Amino acid sequence: MDAVLMQPEVSRVSWLLRQVMAHRKITNKALAERLGKHPTTIARLKAQDTLPEIGNAAIEEIRVAITELSKDRFGICPLSELLQLEEDQP
Repeated sequence: MDAVLMQPEVSRVSWLLRQVMAHRKITNKALAERLGKHPTTIARLKAQDTLPEIGNAAIEEIRVAITELSKDRFGICPLSELLQLEEDQP
């Protein structure tokens, strides 16, 4: 019964902002302007491979801004497009 209840161990949460912005053709400048941030701040966020400690509200602001900048062409940006759970391999 324990095997049924066991959840896979998550070793990290991958941050896919770089890939999402490239796919949706969003520049650092455009996202920075939408968020009221400096383009260097966006570049630093894009450089992260694991989820940065920026908080839920900031992640949601980024997701909404990406949606607003690219909705006509790509639709809504779901959270699952920005984050990916990486499981430990046994």
